[in-house]
Parts: sequence; C-alpha cells; structure tokens
Amino acid sequence: MTDVPEAAFPANIDRTIDDLRTARLDWRGAHARHTELGVHFPSRSALKRVLVDLISALFPLRFGPPELTTANENAYVGATLETTLDQLAAQLILEFDLPDIKGKQPEAAARAIAVIGLLAARLADIRRLIDADVQAAYRIDPAANSVDEVLLSYPSLIAIIHHRIAHQLYRAGSRIVARSIAEIAHRETGIDIHPGAQIGPGLFIDHGTGVIIGETAVIGVDAHIHQGVTIGGVGRARGERRHPSIGDRVVIFPGAVLLGPIDIGADVVIDANVVLRQAVPEGSFVRAPRPEIGAHSLGERG
Repeated sequence: MTDVPEAAFPANIDRTIDDLRTARLDWRGAHARHTELGVHFPSRSALKRVLVDLISALFPLRFGPPELTTANENAYVGATLETTLDQLAAQLILEFDLPDIKGKQPEAAARAIAVIGLLAARLADIRRLIDADVQAAYRIDPAANSVDEVLLSYPSLIAIIHHRIAHQLYRAGSRIVARSIAEIAHRETGIDIHPGAQIGPGLFIDHGTGVIIGETAVIGVDAHIHQGVTIGGVGRARGERRHPSIGDRVVIFPGAVLLGPIDIGADVVIDANVVLRQAVPEGSFVRAPRPEIGAHSLGERG
C-alpha cells in the first residue's frame, strides 16, 4: 500500500471540514422538508442483481441457466421469484423506511409487500408487452435474423425491459427504486426513459443511443423511434402534463425533438432533426425545415 505524503493534504483541511459542516447545517435549516436523515438508500448493485434474476424469470429459457428445459423451467421460475422478490422488497423497505422516526419500520415493510404483490400480479402482462416489443423490432428491422437475436443483443430491448419493470414499481408508489432501475438501463444503453412514461406495446427504439423519454410522456402502440430523439418536457409544475402524447404507429426519425404537452396523432411520420412544439394531426408527415423557409412543414403521407 502506497503512503500518501503529508504534503498532499492541504494545511487548512480542518477549516475545510468545518466549512462543509456549516454548509450541511445551512441546507438542513433552509430545507426542512428535505432534511438528510441518514437513511440507508437502496443499493444500485443489489438492484442490478435483482434485475438479472427477475429478467431470467421472465425469459427462463433465454436468460436462465443452460440446463433449463420446458420440463423444469416452471420450478426454476418459482424458486427464482421467491428469492428475487424478497430481495427487491428489502430494497423497497430501504426506500420507504424512515429509521429515525419510531414505528415506521412496520409501515415501510407493509408498503413494500404491497408493491411487490402488485408487481408479481403484473409480471405476465409485462412479459406479453416485452414479447410485443421484440416482435416489433424483428418485424421492422431487416438486420434482425431472429427474435432471439433481438432479445439477446439489442440495447433497446434492455432499456425497454427495465422500463416495463420500473414503470410498474413507479405506478405502485416507488420513486427511488424505480428511478434507480431506469438509471441502470440508461448507463448501460444510453437510452433514458423516465419510469413514469406510459408506453404501449410494440415499441421499437432503433439503435437507441441518446433517446430521452420524459416522465409524463405517453406513447401509443407500435411506435418506432430512432436514435437521438428527445420526447421532452416544458414547464416545471409537478403533477402536470409536461411531455408529448404520441399516437399509434408513429415513426420519429433521428435527432427529432418533441417538446411540451403536445398531441401527435396516429400514423404520423416526423422527419430527422425536426424541432416540434405544436400538435400534429393524424396521418401527417412532418418535414425537416428547408433553409429558405426556416420552419418545418406538414404534409399528407403518401
């Protein structure tokens, strides 16, 4: 082990420590509702392990151990879910618990168990949604040779699977665990989907890097989104709609930016690099701006 030379430490380190303490106390005094309570937050590394096992329970013959067959996969799913959901409940308790307020532990445990129950009841629906997402990618992308290739190797599917799980937890009342799951996928894939976003079946995110989908966004059935697309919010009021609502079968090409609580109708195609702040009627083609015009234009799909 290398010793750090004394000269590496500033001579005024004690002053720095005192200044940091003062900064913390200033924050706690000015922001009482955000007081730092010394809570043990959910562990991202633990959640990563939970997600690996939960995804293997959703797709046992693809992500489970190699010895699995159709004859024994159900037993594996049962045993995996029993352990994994317990581990997830422990992380939810950390989120819901306030350890310095007497009597809160039973309430936190009860909330966690309720959320786990809601998630467990929706796992089959989540599996079906992901199946639709996989089929959409295979149908749209000529580079895909099989649904197995899509599921096992497409970054967009990693992001979507994480979102389907995180969204259910978010709806059930988890915020930190759900956001942590979204950030795990974001770091791995470059796709940033807020767990509050409502996304219908059959989503295909083509390539995916740089895609952003905000909290109050709504995306319909069979949407096709390319890399670099932003479905972003305008406004700061909590609880209000701030993001676009996108209809069924909409195609959004690379680099497009959709901002604010606008409505995009079904069967719309949005060209690359468009910046859109107003509603678009169904069946329209939103063209990229021409230099001499300086604004996008709408046309009928042909």
